[in-house]
Amino acid sequence: MRPATIGPGRRRPCRPGPAAALANPTTQASPGLAGPAAALAAGAAACAARAAYAALTRRPPGGAGTWTRTNHRGEQLTLLEGPALTVGSVAVSALGPGLPPRVRAALAVAGAGAAAFGGYDDLAGSGSRRGFRGHLGALAKGEVTTGAVKLGGIGVTGLVSAALLGGGPADVAVNAGLVAGGANLLNLFDLRPGRALKVALASGTLLAAGARRGPARRGVATRPGAGAATGLRTAAGSGTTAGPGTVAGPGAAIGPGAAAGPGAAIGPGAAAGPGAALEPDARPGALLAVAAPLGAAIALLPEDLGERAMLGDAGANALGALLGVAAAASLSRPARLALLAAITGLTAASEAVSFTAVIERTPALRWLDMLGRRPVPAAPVPGRDDPPPAEPREAGTTAAAAPS
Repeated sequence: MRPATIGPGRRRPCRPGPAAALANPTTQASPGLAGPAAALAAGAAACAARAAYAALTRRPPGGAGTWTRTNHRGEQLTLLEGPALTVGSVAVSALGPGLPPRVRAALAVAGAGAAAFGGYDDLAGSGSRRGFRGHLGALAKGEVTTGAVKLGGIGVTGLVSAALLGGGPADVAVNAGLVAGGANLLNLFDLRPGRALKVALASGTLLAAGARRGPARRGVATRPGAGAATGLRTAAGSGTTAGPGTVAGPGAAIGPGAAAGPGAAIGPGAAAGPGAALEPDARPGALLAVAAPLGAAIALLPEDLGERAMLGDAGANALGALLGVAAAASLSRPARLALLAAITGLTAASEAVSFTAVIERTPALRWLDMLGRRPVPAAPVPGRDDPPPAEPREAGTTAAAAPS
């Protein structure tokens, strides 16, 4: 690989970043068009999710009883919200405009794979083992639980989707952790009506906003041979040498203080002046990557808050994995490492601390958790009221099957 000359006497190899696909302007929507494209994707995903939910509830695969659970009020609700959300999110993410093929493929693999393994645990699991400690402890004794199969399957799913995004071994490892960790962590919040969807909406919004505030990565060239046309005005500093293969856009002047005009193509060995930004920021990619999952989540939020349906493992795992791909494809390596550390810390804390107990003790979190929900039923009076059935969101969505 021929090195690019970066200023007088300085050489740096052309190494694509882990999100090089998102940085390719030939396949990425410009910042000015990202907003309308994201709104279109969110609307399409919302419509697709609602249509899938209507079709699935009209003719549930395997019969209604397969997907029915009983909640803390003694009322029945369906797990078909999860498959419907996955269909809407993955279909639009895989086919929608503005995202490069690598990111579309990663989103499709992450969403579909996490939903498949989560759905398997929903339908075949007993709920007797919970958390990493429970499943790994059973595995150590020779018992293969459905949860252990799900954990392994989502881990492989995260690795495949991370490999599709590209990057070096370190980036693939970090990105795989974000996808698999995000899938598992969001499922831990699916214990009360609407909670997991609220966490996903807040996380996706922060991800898109954080990427929009992030500066352009500077001094990083596009992939060798890609010939990607930059939409930026790359300044050629005084004394800068243009390497072989450099193609200047129409009307571009090369010389001291000259700027390459819009549309200039940077080929192998292309050179830029000190501090020149060869790669646009990740703003459009982050916004477009989260648009479809968040649109589908908003469309199905009323069903979840109304306690008519719930995500289950299939929906929560898929939604968390999709957000993990969006983070992996749009954030810088330091930001991804920080996010992975936070996900790991929260997952470890869940083994010893109840998220529900923390939320109940924190007024602001409790207010957000109850926002849009039906009032919590009064506690039963000892000796007069029978205790309510176990809450499947607390005990696992597979613990309580519908009564025959």
